[in-house]
Amino acid sequence: MEYVLIVAGGKGLRMGTDIPKQFLPVGGKPVLMRTLEAFYAYSRDIQIILVLPPEQQGYWQELCAEHRFTIPHRIADGGETRFHSVRNGLALVDGPGLVAVHDGVRPFVSQEVIARCFALAAAELAVVPVVKVVETVRRLTDAGGSQTVDRDAYRLVQTPQVFDAEVLKQAYDMPYTPAFTDDASVVEAWGVPVTLTEGNRENIKITTPFDLKVAAALL
Repeated sequence: MEYVLIVAGGKGLRMGTDIPKQFLPVGGKPVLMRTLEAFYAYSRDIQIILVLPPEQQGYWQELCAEHRFTIPHRIADGGETRFHSVRNGLALVDGPGLVAVHDGVRPFVSQEVIARCFALAAAELAVVPVVKVVETVRRLTDAGGSQTVDRDAYRLVQTPQVFDAEVLKQAYDMPYTPAFTDDASVVEAWGVPVTLTEGNRENIKITTPFDLKVAAALL
């Protein structure tokens, strides 16, 4: 069985708007709906679990009615941090299989990347899509200066990050620490190595007004 936890807990602060970023329209449709559509287009059998803060769930239901949005999905309560949100979502994963964890504000993930991540995770247990760094990178030093680093030694991490369901559940039984910045960091701390695969450059995370303009252009 294939599952996807779509985590959407943004408050829209960097957007300068009272509407959480996942609900802002792109091409006349909320970002979050486009994200769910990407996974439903990949497979109509995938089990979609949407993780939303309780105070946003009523608004989401209103949007679904307004847009006649009928893609099947279950809803889990968002938590204090992303870690706690994913843990809550995992409680609805009711069988063995593979679990993808995806940012709700990444609607442009390609079908190819989704399929490759699931296929690799079946053998490798933990898979993360990444893209190359194309700009020069400088590292800040303790002395207050900076120095150029080899950008070829770094990758930018995307989602969906896909894992064996049992591995992910066991990893998320660990106590939370601030070092858990994404799901891969949790699984690595549990002792399972992570396999990298190529992501797609268009799979941007929409967090600023500029990102919304890029998203409109991508459509």
